[in-house]
Amino acid sequence: MGETGFESRAQRAVETFKEGYNCAQAVFATYADCFGMDRETALKMSSAMGAGIGRMREVCGAVSSMAMLAGLKEGNADPQDEAAKAHIYTRVRQMSARFKEEYGTIICKELLGIDGAEESAKPSIRTPEFYETRPCAKIIACAAKIIEEELLCKP
Repeated sequence: MGETGFESRAQRAVETFKEGYNCAQAVFATYADCFGMDRETALKMSSAMGAGIGRMREVCGAVSSMAMLAGLKEGNADPQDEAAKAHIYTRVRQMSARFKEEYGTIICKELLGIDGAEESAKPSIRTPEFYETRPCAKIIACAAKIIEEELLCKP
């Protein structure tokens, strides 16, 4: 157990990514059980968010998963509760700001140094070279740390 009273799952999230799951799945499925969701549902739900939402290289999948997990913990279900809406939006902005402090952006193509639009929806083949040349494992670990500090340590 770490200082915060739980063992960090960040390495588990990175290992999940290296098993072949996308960035969003790696983050979301690692923590979804903390908020009452089973792993299979978590993997399915987050699968479309990978590679910047459907491999469009927009908002990073790890960042999208941070937002979805915040919603599971602190989201609102009452369309009339304006304070609850503002609260979850504020929480997501806080978490995203922390990520931006580390990487300067939450946009997948900027994180990967990709110019222009992604041409194909076909995922990249996962090889040792793929994992060595991508910053995704470090990005996933960063998102995990933010989740742990923002969602698991705060009442």
